Amino acid sequence: MKITSIGRASGVAVAAALALTACGSASNNGSTGSGSSSSSSVAAGTKTADSSCFSGSLSGQGSTAQGNAMQLATTDFASKCSGAKVNYAPTSSGQGITAFLAKQVGWAGSDSALNSEKGEPAKAAAACGSTAWDLPMVVGPIAVAYNLKGVGKLTLTPTLIAKIFSGKITKWNDAAIAAANKGVTLPNTPISVFFRSDSSGTTDNFTNYMNTTDPTDWTAKHAKAWAGKVGQGKPKSAGVGSAVKATDGGITYVEWSYAITNNLPMAQVDNGGGAVALTAATASKAAEAATIAGTGNDLKLKIDYATKAAGTYPIVLVTYEIVCSKYADATTGKAVKSFLSYLVSPEFQGKLSTVGSAPLPSAIQGKVVTAINAIG
Repeated sequence: MKITSIGRASGVAVAAALALTACGSASNNGSTGSGSSSSSSVAAGTKTADSSCFSGSLSGQGSTAQGNAMQLATTDFASKCSGAKVNYAPTSSGQGITAFLAKQVGWAGSDSALNSEKGEPAKAAAACGSTAWDLPMVVGPIAVAYNLKGVGKLTLTPTLIAKIFSGKITKWNDAAIAAANKGVTLPNTPISVFFRSDSSGTTDNFTNYMNTTDPTDWTAKHAKAWAGKVGQGKPKSAGVGSAVKATDGGITYVEWSYAITNNLPMAQVDNGGGAVALTAATASKAAEAATIAGTGNDLKLKIDYATKAAGTYPIVLVTYEIVCSKYADATTGKAVKSFLSYLVSPEFQGKLSTVGSAPLPSAIQGKVVTAINAIG
């Protein structure tokens, strides 16, 4: 099933909002970004989830990519439900799933759905005493962020990205990079690759992109653990963002909001349909083309990383909230249901562009609402 009608928030609005909240802005084309006019991702009359409040505490952990969105969500939710306290620890997708399987948290945030090859759905079902569901909630573009003195605009192809992150290209003025950036003066600066040292759904999605678009140069299958042979590992999204900011010649893959808050330029990506800058609108086009790979209320998505559609930024992830379909503890189930109902609400989804993320397409929002209402 194809997903359509995702909201198109302006790249300028995203950068401006983050500049106010995080004291920084960044560009992938030498300015504060280009974008299209905003439009609502939620059609009038869209069904909403049961948003009643709960009293007590609820804990979750996982994805750092949705860390900024969760900080906003927990603050907003507390103002609406004074008797509720929601804590979300942005540890990493891998740690979030581990904690969920160990019954240490009510739900996990992960940039990748539960992995059947690793037996995670079965382990989650055993922990829950019921089937576990992957519920998409936040669209997070992955920026290829860099720091290169004098270079504010850069275009990279899938092959260049795979060769840089695999160590096959080691200097910024390499002939192959120069060929894709005619008219740009590239310095003879060594390339310093930074990668996530922790188990990361962002790594999983980024390596999936490289292996899908250039399996010759990036031969490793996608995984949450970095499989590259070069570079320096740094923990969490904040770690790689800060490392690149401090290193001339540095490059990393990182969730969009962290590139913005670190004031890092972002490469335009040419998948074969022309160079595309990262904005909310161009990332939205990739999310619109995603298809549902899960069944029933398990809403795992499949993203077309190899798309050559014009104006589409191809490297995006969707953060999932991993939940039990029926909780052994009814109080926990009610709390998860209440908080997730707010996350999928038009009110909160409409705020995501202010923290460097994008809302779900309206079609998938409706399916998430149905799944949340079915949580027992």
